Amino acid sequence: MLRQIDAARLPRHVAIIMDGNGRWARNRHLPRVAGHRAGISSVRAAVETAARLHLPALTLYAFSTENWKRPESETSFLMRLLRRYLRDELSELQENNIRLQAIGRISELPEAVRDELRSTCQATASNTGTVLSLALNYSGRTELVDTFRLLAERVRRGELAPEAIDEQLIGAGLFTRGLPDPDLLIRTSGELRLSNFLLWQIAYAELWVTNTLWPDFRAKHFYQAILDFQSRDRRFGGLSDEPHAE
Repeated sequence: MLRQIDAARLPRHVAIIMDGNGRWARNRHLPRVAGHRAGISSVRAAVETAARLHLPALTLYAFSTENWKRPESETSFLMRLLRRYLRDELSELQENNIRLQAIGRISELPEAVRDELRSTCQATASNTGTVLSLALNYSGRTELVDTFRLLAERVRRGELAPEAIDEQLIGAGLFTRGLPDPDLLIRTSGELRLSNFLLWQIAYAELWVTNTLWPDFRAKHFYQAILDFQSRDRRFGGLSDEPHAE
């Protein structure tokens, strides 16, 4: 599959909703946390694949604002797992020239997690390969709320006229500022919903859904998504270049 991929037509930014850890564990009569732990191997596979393909950007939906509704034992485990991932994977990030950043309301994460994130992001800041964004304490709606509040404050201070607000200004205020919008959104586990992820940015993203549960996701699934992406006719609201398109 890798040989079939056209390196000149790769997506600039791939976003992934990593879903199915709980079902993976339940299918094996294991506790939910076992699914989260197994999912780390899939994160590693996705990051390595993005680096191998020289994708400019990869964003992983790691923890949503709604995930705080889960039992405290599970959210605490996820925070510990995140810290362990950041420590254990730093050498891999460096080897693959990955630059790490976090998007979301990071200030609301536990202090120990913030410290580990800050350390890893700083350690990879000079890397020039794929930008890996971990969406943590993230939701698309809160991202828009925070962006609009910043713009409203600039209007209140007289720094910005309301009529000057356009798509470019809004995009410049998002957590993903500086990155291209996702061209491809991958969702595992077969669910057909966006789950409040990158709502502004995925306006024209191609969607690819697999029934594969996240802990089973590997490079071959990533390649399948890329190949399917490259088979599509992206019109962005315009007309197809095909001669018989209406």
